[in-house]
Amino acid sequence: MKRGWAAGRNDQPFQGDRAPFVTERPDVVVATSPQFLTGVAGYWLSQLYHVPFICEVRDLWPRSIVAVGAMKAGSPIVEALEQVELFLYRAASHLVVVTESFVDEIGARGIDRSKLSVITNGVDLNLFQPGSRAEARGRLDLPSGFIATYVGTHGMAHGLGMLLDAAPRLAADGITLLLVGEGAEKAMLKERAAREGIRNVIFWDQRPRNEIADVCAAANVCLVLLRGKQLFKSVIPSKIFEFMGAGRAIHTTVDGESRTIIERAGAGVFSPPEDLDAFVATLRRCATSPAELDDLGKSGRQYAEANYSRPALAARYAELLVRLVASRSR
Repeated sequence: MKRGWAAGRNDQPFQGDRAPFVTERPDVVVATSPQFLTGVAGYWLSQLYHVPFICEVRDLWPRSIVAVGAMKAGSPIVEALEQVELFLYRAASHLVVVTESFVDEIGARGIDRSKLSVITNGVDLNLFQPGSRAEARGRLDLPSGFIATYVGTHGMAHGLGMLLDAAPRLAADGITLLLVGEGAEKAMLKERAAREGIRNVIFWDQRPRNEIADVCAAANVCLVLLRGKQLFKSVIPSKIFEFMGAGRAIHTTVDGESRTIIERAGAGVFSPPEDLDAFVATLRRCATSPAELDDLGKSGRQYAEANYSRPALAARYAELLVRLVASRSR
């Protein structure tokens, strides 16, 4: 079972199945979703202790599973997951979501919007800082030249095959693509790159958190990709805040709320999802506009400092917990 949280006098994490034996009675139970078993465990514990239950919604399961083709809409499994999803939404004392779009999505399911609060993901601004690109590359043993970096899951939702389609066209421009992370499609991507002799793509396994900060600092531009599904317009990949913190320009193909944040921050550029020609043209423009990229990176850092620092977001979350417990006491 995934790790859950009980916010009580200890404020310590616990494993959901062992919670009754290792924690004092909490004031509130918080469970995060996906995956749903965590939410079910959180609800069960809230009933056991007779305390409020907060359900965090960080992804719209099972819709996101259907969107990438992993399961079929209307299948018995999907219908069962939808019933669990709706039960948790209704049973929760309060729902915490990470995007404004999720409020609309969940409200459309008949859930009272007054029981939803938006607390976005944020960034550790002490870890992710605009350091020297040359020094970061030296520590990581990365080559010189223009590097466009993707950090994150290599999964069905991300459409990373487009990067391999683009790589041969970008090689003549001296552009290297660095892909860092794990996922269901990584082995296939590596096999394809080897089979087709694509030399300007570097694959790295998942790295420790502190090293990811160096990976971001070493990049000329950081990539945020998702496939062109309507559902993904409501998604805000948390990595955009880390790229902003690192002071690096962002090239995103994620339309909707994520794009709005990046453009409002003046932190990056957009090309339509799964549009290979537009992606290549935009990345080429980035490679020939170093001053523009520096300005985008600086603007993104300033915006992250003003809006997405983790201490500020944690304070908002704490205020919500206190308010909810106080309301329950009354």
